[in-house]
Amino acid sequence: MDPASPLTVTGNPLEVTAPSLYLDGIPHDRFAAMRAAPGLAWHRYEEGGFWAVTRHGDVRAVSRNPELFSSEIGHTNLWDLEADALEARRSLIDTDPPDHTRLRRIVSGHFTPRNVARFEAATRAIAAELLDGFVASGGGDWVRAVAAPLPIRVIMLMLGIPEADADYLVELSDYLVEGTGDRPTLAPDAFGNATPLRLLPFGSPASHALFVYGEELGERRRAEPAEDLVTELVRAADGGRLSPAEYRNFFQILVFAGNETTRTALVHGALALAEQPDELRRLHRQPELLDCAVEEVLRWATPVLHMRRTSRCDTALAGTAVAAGDKVVMWYASANRDPETFADPFRFDVARSPNDHFSFGGGGHHFCLGASLARMEIRVLLEEMLERRVALRRAGDPQRIASNFVHGVASVAMEPVGIDP
Repeated sequence: MDPASPLTVTGNPLEVTAPSLYLDGIPHDRFAAMRAAPGLAWHRYEEGGFWAVTRHGDVRAVSRNPELFSSEIGHTNLWDLEADALEARRSLIDTDPPDHTRLRRIVSGHFTPRNVARFEAATRAIAAELLDGFVASGGGDWVRAVAAPLPIRVIMLMLGIPEADADYLVELSDYLVEGTGDRPTLAPDAFGNATPLRLLPFGSPASHALFVYGEELGERRRAEPAEDLVTELVRAADGGRLSPAEYRNFFQILVFAGNETTRTALVHGALALAEQPDELRRLHRQPELLDCAVEEVLRWATPVLHMRRTSRCDTALAGTAVAAGDKVVMWYASANRDPETFADPFRFDVARSPNDHFSFGGGGHHFCLGASLARMEIRVLLEEMLERRVALRRAGDPQRIASNFVHGVASVAMEPVGIDP
């Protein structure tokens, strides 16, 4: 479908899919223009296009109507996958009920607030160790020193992965993010991969490496079960509730989502606090604002920039006719700055309340499984910073990742400074 629209010209100022655009940050001016236009914006993409859903209320409507907008038809990428690639790459986020319900139920108990609380002490110890090391060294790359190792080490505890493998899994996650952009550096046969890239998540040989790692760890858990997520996945696979491909994709998405999205939130939260030090001083004076601050970090960061759905039937959204089979892309990066929902949306405000952000998706059955875990990790790090009276000062420009999917930062130099009274 290619409806007539002032926003359909390839290369026009409202184009938002070019990964290189995001090297300068989210193109908020383009999203603002789309929000201001009536109806939905038709955005050309490759041989076709998609409806860009940019307003808060419209994103919510798509998210909460899986009967109309499917996650598994054609996948959740901007582009369609061939049938064999779709099945090979399908994970929890690319399924509709009842398969989605079956898959989610296998691990959902591990991500309840009550179970996540079991890992708070360990998370605090990791955060304290990383912060103390960062301060002792006089600063450095905040991503490598704090933001990356904290969430990967916590999700590794939950999965039952040896701590010694943290750097390797961070490396693989970095390559997966790279696969969402236009500047891949890995050879197709990296990590011994012989699978066509179109059959691998993120189109990256790093997915093959994660598959191999997950299968090897699964074999160890068959021999030596433990109270961890991998043992749960192995039991589900052995009990016929997970196919071999589902096991591999489940392991891969748990490692990636449990690491990359929280890392991104911790980076952008740190940047916001470095650029607006009064907000950290405010938190120090009013620690009761911590829960609000966590939500604002998530809104501000918007770790996942978009997610696609596909219309199951002819319908309408925002007064726009949407045909069966049309791609409908929810731009969380835009919805989280919608002035109709957020007063002064480009201000980082640790006291913002209410804060109905979409950093865990727009609600409905695809609400992020790890939301409680991410919130706990962000809160603990903020608490440990306040306990040490550690503020941050940027010592260099962030090196952003060319990706229209993950709001990633590869590195940013920071210096620790004291929190002024």
